Amino acid sequence: MTTAAVTFEAVSVDIPADANVIIGQSHFIKTVEDLHEALFGAGRLRFGIAFCEASGPRLVRVSGNDDELIGAATATALAIGAGHTFVVLLRDGFPVNVLNQIKAVPEVCAIFCATANPLEVIVAVTARGRGVVGVIDGEPPAGVETAADAAERHELLRMIGYKL
Repeated sequence: MTTAAVTFEAVSVDIPADANVIIGQSHFIKTVEDLHEALFGAGRLRFGIAFCEASGPRLVRVSGNDDELIGAATATALAIGAGHTFVVLLRDGFPVNVLNQIKAVPEVCAIFCATANPLEVIVAVTARGRGVVGVIDGEPPAGVETAADAAERHELLRMIGYKL
């Protein structure tokens, strides 16, 4: 067994205004089409998808129904630069509306994040290539919720229709 040097990079993700990002790992070129179908079938979402091939021509494959989001997803995928990684940017819906559909895509292996928060993707770099190690999503906790905070959370979830 041989060992190889590894370095790490923190890649900042620029999420367009009023958008959310989902970043994950998949394993097959048809990921783009299958993710498109899953998102298109989820309602009136606007979205852009970019998927980094890990072999062959190693292209960033793209799809979607919103040119701005397709461009931003492509730029993010190129910045991360890790094979088999996909980036979905969406508007007019939230990740909670589509995560189960995305997870049900047969070639999806993992979801690293689903957020609108400031985000960094931690990428390991070796002589073989690049891989996502994890993400830094948002800021650390500022405290523990009080009873009033919990009541406010419950009210918000009901107001936006996520709880009855």
